[in-house]
Amino acid sequence: MAKLAQGARYRGSIHDFPNFDPSQDAETLYNAMKGFGSDKEAILELITSRSNRQRQEICQNYKSLYGKDLIADLKYELTGKFERLIVGLMRPPAYSDAKEIKDAISGIGTDEKCLIEILASRTNEQIHQLVAAYKDAYERDLEADVIGDTSGHFQKMLVVLLQGTREEDDVVSEDLVQQDVQDLYEAGELKWGTDEAQFIYILGNRSKQHLRLVFDEYLKTTGKPIEASIRGELSGDFEKLMLAVVKCVRSTPEYFAERLFKAMKGLGTRDNTLIRIMVSRSELDILDIREIFRTKYEKSLYSMIKNDTSGEYKKTLLKLCGGDDDAAGKFFPEAAQVAYQMWELSAVARVEVKGTVHPAGDFNPDTDAKALRKAMKGLGTDEDTIIDIITHRSNAQRQQIRQTFKSHFGRDLMADLKSELSGDLARLILGLMMPPAHYDAKQLKKAMEGAGTDEKALIEILATRTNAEIRAINEAYKEDYHKSLEDDLSSDTSGLFKRILISLATGNREEGGEDRDRVREDAQEIADTPSGDKSSLETRFMMILCTRSYRHLRRVFQEFVKMTNYDVEHTIKKGMSGDVRDVFVAIVQSVKNKPLFFADKLYKSMKGAGTEEKTLTRIMVSRSEIDLLNIRREFIEKYDKSLHQAIEGDTSGHFLKALLALCGGKD
Repeated sequence: MAKLAQGARYRGSIHDFPNFDPSQDAETLYNAMKGFGSDKEAILELITSRSNRQRQEICQNYKSLYGKDLIADLKYELTGKFERLIVGLMRPPAYSDAKEIKDAISGIGTDEKCLIEILASRTNEQIHQLVAAYKDAYERDLEADVIGDTSGHFQKMLVVLLQGTREEDDVVSEDLVQQDVQDLYEAGELKWGTDEAQFIYILGNRSKQHLRLVFDEYLKTTGKPIEASIRGELSGDFEKLMLAVVKCVRSTPEYFAERLFKAMKGLGTRDNTLIRIMVSRSELDILDIREIFRTKYEKSLYSMIKNDTSGEYKKTLLKLCGGDDDAAGKFFPEAAQVAYQMWELSAVARVEVKGTVHPAGDFNPDTDAKALRKAMKGLGTDEDTIIDIITHRSNAQRQQIRQTFKSHFGRDLMADLKSELSGDLARLILGLMMPPAHYDAKQLKKAMEGAGTDEKALIEILATRTNAEIRAINEAYKEDYHKSLEDDLSSDTSGLFKRILISLATGNREEGGEDRDRVREDAQEIADTPSGDKSSLETRFMMILCTRSYRHLRRVFQEFVKMTNYDVEHTIKKGMSGDVRDVFVAIVQSVKNKPLFFADKLYKSMKGAGTEEKTLTRIMVSRSEIDLLNIRREFIEKYDKSLHQAIEGDTSGHFLKALLALCGGKD
């Protein structure tokens, strides 16, 4: 088993096997591989129930008893992913890392993600052992090989990490923390260009304890998390490496939980990543990784492996996982701390929201109106021209084009577009041509028309709009449909869900900062609900979630974690159901991080078979001038692919072209 720091709890899933007999185990493995075929079940059962130290003794005894190399025999008898996993378990950890890095830099191309994962996450001692193992196994210098296969600032940071000289003193100088914050700020945000050397020196050498305080102070000083500055100032593999270092400083188990999730989500599995992490963390911190995984992704690591793999490969991975955490309603002790820190980040961060569509320079509504008329005149339609003009003008400019079009040609531009375009493209272009409040009003009206109600659309709009936006929607609704939004909500929904929507539709949410005394009172109010009293719980949540300001709610939710050891979102999901649960979760997620809320909605609209074009269109239209750039950044951070890539892979034709123009970049 891995050596523990003094006073630390063992958080691996693999333990020393009691009454261990290496000779007996060597014989068992020899018999499992003797003759025609091999007993894979016996092999995986034995190897996953022995610690790495014990496996090394088995290797030695195997050679002594049979004059053969156990790893060579396993390679010969097994195949594919199962063979790679079992052989990985048989190597000492440092040699396993050395093999991974050798594979990453051998041949054509480099596996930068593998280099980043290993070198950003290992301790000084593990780095020293890795360098020595690489020298022993390949008779080559690891640093020289890394330099030969990489370049630029990415290479420089890898070399710094390879020294294994990160400070390890837990005593932190407050003056040095402040100095490092200032140096990072001046090297990035305050500088024309970026002084990458400062980022490399500080992030590559300071102790984890010191850097955590630097990150906290950086947020307070600049209003931005350090990750946002890294994304804004750095690029490419260097940016990814520095973000990985920051994540590992904050929480190494959380970094690996995220890596595992990304290895298994979507179509296909990144088996090399999955194997590497499960092997390397099985005797270190896999239990912490499991806890964070369950909290962050609302499913257990065990269940995701079970659904994403098969055969002996699956059985071996599940053995390494060590258990299933999918107990209903369970919340883990470490998760409360993660939730508390998350709300602190949400409360302190001052995020500058940015859209992707801006007013066009040298705007001429007369020229645009004529170009649009020409694009729709005669046989056929020039969709490319229509898309190019409308997606590159602000909404205010589009309204000027509409007026000019009517003045010049005596025609309604919206009516002409509707007759010339069709399907998803028509919905998108017509949506862009409407003033935002009228567009939202139409989306709400359509959500309540006909048989059935689109509750998701009602929730998405009413739970995320500001007071000013809600009031404008009410006026537009009255103007366009000659009845009040509240009346239609009342007739189309019912019960507490109706009351929540009507409360949100008043646009009377408080807009001030947090009141510390009232924060505690509100947190106590929702924390004191008697267990099992669902009606009382929902009513108390409605009174607070629908009326308090976002800034106030962030502090309420943070205080709630402190009082109960539960995150408010977990409490809602555990204690409520249906539309009431969904609208409260939407409010909480919007309060926490509105761009991330929309990034999640966009991802879900395009994942799996089929696309929810209406959701995709609604969000792209409504957020294009508000925060779509922020949504893009959250999308790539969470899903490891850009919004541009997701749209490109899930739509086609002129609809695709228009969406990509709104998206505004590839990231």
